[in-house]
Amino acid sequence: MIIVTGAAGFIGSAFVKKLNTEGFNDIILVDDFSKVEKKRNFQDKKYTNLVERNMLFEWLDENNKFVEFIIHLGARTDTTEFDVSIFDELNLNYSKQIWQKCVEYGLPLLYASSAATYGMGELGYDDKHEIIEKLKPLNPYGESKNDFDKWALAQEKKPYFWAGFKFFNVYGPNEYHKGRMASVIFHTFNQIKATGKMKLFRSHNPNFGDGEQMRDFVYVKDVVEVLFWFINHRKNSGIYNLGSGTARSFRDLAENTFKALDLEPNIEFIDTPEDIRDKYQYFTEANMQKLKKIGYQNSFNTLESGVFDYVQNYLAKNAIY
Repeated sequence: MIIVTGAAGFIGSAFVKKLNTEGFNDIILVDDFSKVEKKRNFQDKKYTNLVERNMLFEWLDENNKFVEFIIHLGARTDTTEFDVSIFDELNLNYSKQIWQKCVEYGLPLLYASSAATYGMGELGYDDKHEIIEKLKPLNPYGESKNDFDKWALAQEKKPYFWAGFKFFNVYGPNEYHKGRMASVIFHTFNQIKATGKMKLFRSHNPNFGDGEQMRDFVYVKDVVEVLFWFINHRKNSGIYNLGSGTARSFRDLAENTFKALDLEPNIEFIDTPEDIRDKYQYFTEANMQKLKKIGYQNSFNTLESGVFDYVQNYLAKNAIY
């Protein structure tokens, strides 16, 4: 039996799909299932039971003997939320409890960290453990993820196998419920359908042109391949980057969305909202050597191939992965 938290969400539901594809159907889905807009993400998946997020630990105390692995992907991911108490409860303290249960019951653990921990990238984007204490995230979300990474590394008692993953800019099917936090591809598709054009943020940094802000965009199907590989690998515990390893511009991303729809690009630029302007990352790129050195050899989708698959097979068909 495998527990997946955040199972009704974007990456969590995609990972459940990957498990089903590989023949794993004895899965416990953990989430806040009161959010009806996320029901599409799991209603056609194969699973054993649904467990409400706030009931997980009680359930685990009663059923731990049947559990083989915990994949903790649930989190509050809103980078524009500045109420630290929300992140303390849902990201930091909840994750600590999961860790402690894994130690108590001898369970391996995979969990979601974030590239938001890197802040402005002053120290680069290298997933060496020794720089984690020095990182300066730009918002409470990034701080909560980095605080847990630091806490995990400092623990004397650890799960016999564990791994945290600094997700970079993940995009792909099953993110339709995320609103403002959905990927630029999702918003580009919907803006094109509504207006025939796409609005990107203007650069407020003299080192970057409008639309030339660069991020490491990684397709969700590649993310779940890495997670599944670790379920079988079960060694080399630690914290890993999980991106494509290649930074691309937002203009590239938008233009590829137009191309996937067989349309000529029509892009306008608007000011970056003031509430995020001072906290905006202009460049991210995952150093992926650590993952490769322990034996992960699968290739990642290019931005072109990932966007084409997402647009043609999911957005255009209003389909779930």
